[in-house]
Amino acid sequence: MAVVDLETRQRIDLPPPEAAAQGTLMQALRLRRSIREYADRPLDLPVLSSLLWAAFGVNRPQSGQRTAPSAHNWQEIDVHAALPEGLYRYDALAHVLHLAVAGDLRALTGVQEFVGRAPVNLVYVADFARMDGGDEDDLPFLAGADAAVIAQNVYLYAASVGLATVVRGLIDRRALARAMRLRPQQRIVLAQSVGYPVI
Repeated sequence: MAVVDLETRQRIDLPPPEAAAQGTLMQALRLRRSIREYADRPLDLPVLSSLLWAAFGVNRPQSGQRTAPSAHNWQEIDVHAALPEGLYRYDALAHVLHLAVAGDLRALTGVQEFVGRAPVNLVYVADFARMDGGDEDDLPFLAGADAAVIAQNVYLYAASVGLATVVRGLIDRRALARAMRLRPQQRIVLAQSVGYPVI
């Protein structure tokens, strides 16, 4: 299996997501749980590819619509993957990862000790500039709901293939936003650690 290596690349071309069924939805719901301990092993690239597609990939290429709903189809949530070699933004339309920041930012994606050791930390960032026409007071709530659905997609995918994951809200958002070089209209909503379970 190909694994994500430690060489910082500007772009990681992801293989097509695995389309074969990994069990039933009811089985995944039964197995869904939060796990905070991970094996010291990077995710295989095909697994990372399917994970990102399940999170918020394009499942209707003709319209560009996604695996998770978003209010008014704003698609305002960007999924970032913090890997040991860098932080990457997931480009769902092209199904590739683009380097946003070189270096290991995993520990900055949360305040708990285990976060820095997780093979992958997903960071869900809302871009309020995409939320045209929405009531300004409602934008954080809508973005939070949209990010939560993406996080649940990750939970269900993880449960279906035997990965460990936990969604997290305890984040030093200012420090992480600075490290990610976010614009003022971008807000960190949630983060989620993912890895192989400790056996």
